[in-house]
Amino acid sequence: MENWQLEQLRNLPLDIKVKKTEIRIREWYEHFNGDVYVSFSGGKDSTVLLYLVRRMYPDIEAVFVDTGLEYPEIREFVKLFDNVKWLRPEKNFRNVINDYGYPIIGKKQARFVRDLQNPNENNEATRNLRLTGLNRKGVFCPSQKIPNKWLPLVDAPFKVSEQCCDIMKKGPAHKYAKESGKYPYIATMTDESALRKKSWIDNGCNMFGGKIPMSRPMSFWKENDILTYIVDNKLDLAKCYGDIIVKTEADKEKIYTTTKEKRTGCMFCMFGVHLEEHPNRFERMKETHPNQYAYCMNQLGLDQVLSYVNVEH
Repeated sequence: MENWQLEQLRNLPLDIKVKKTEIRIREWYEHFNGDVYVSFSGGKDSTVLLYLVRRMYPDIEAVFVDTGLEYPEIREFVKLFDNVKWLRPEKNFRNVINDYGYPIIGKKQARFVRDLQNPNENNEATRNLRLTGLNRKGVFCPSQKIPNKWLPLVDAPFKVSEQCCDIMKKGPAHKYAKESGKYPYIATMTDESALRKKSWIDNGCNMFGGKIPMSRPMSFWKENDILTYIVDNKLDLAKCYGDIIVKTEADKEKIYTTTKEKRTGCMFCMFGVHLEEHPNRFERMKETHPNQYAYCMNQLGLDQVLSYVNVEH
């Protein structure tokens, strides 16, 4: 696939996007003879996906990974749905950060820091690549070099890692897929990260091949498509989102936003918090969920980590 094809899809009217998504849902279902499930996080994106899939195939199972890091409102929301399989990770968040490190900045940069914090005889070339951008052939690869502003994290008094999601979310899901023989629908979209965009260009929406087959039938949707679909179809959302309101209106298109949280991943994840406007997710958490805030700051050490990267919290 090409970038222009993705942009062409992203700019289609929502009703056309829905029809194309339904085609991809049907292709996935038929390819695996119905041995499929919906990866359901309780967030707004996967809520729309579950609605779309079950509108076509009402008996499809949903799978929720209960990491212990979800907003309480998310867990209560998931309990409202029938036919949901609950999974738990083998390690809790405290053990993950102790064993591997804290999720801070972003997955790519956290991986770079982890490489540099863990020198050994087998990763000398990788560490050189992270520090200089020069690969084994001496070719400069700027995207593989850690930015100078994040170099101080290498000497931080705590470990940094991108592995939390792999261990706590993907691990249980992959194990379930292998044991059940079912293949997932996932509500990821290309506008969420460069990595997801590249994955779509390489594989399209339905990734039939590869080590872990998965369907991402809404990959080409935009954030506002999700909110518009929820409003138009009167879908319920977890209470931590608040209400959906019109933020702006231009060219006859309503741009929606939520009055509370915009995204509801793991509560204690620090990826991207340095880019948020005030009040950021932790400043809001201090007001809305004081018990969870006190726990993650004082018991899990997030206060030290956020202070180190100069993030108000």
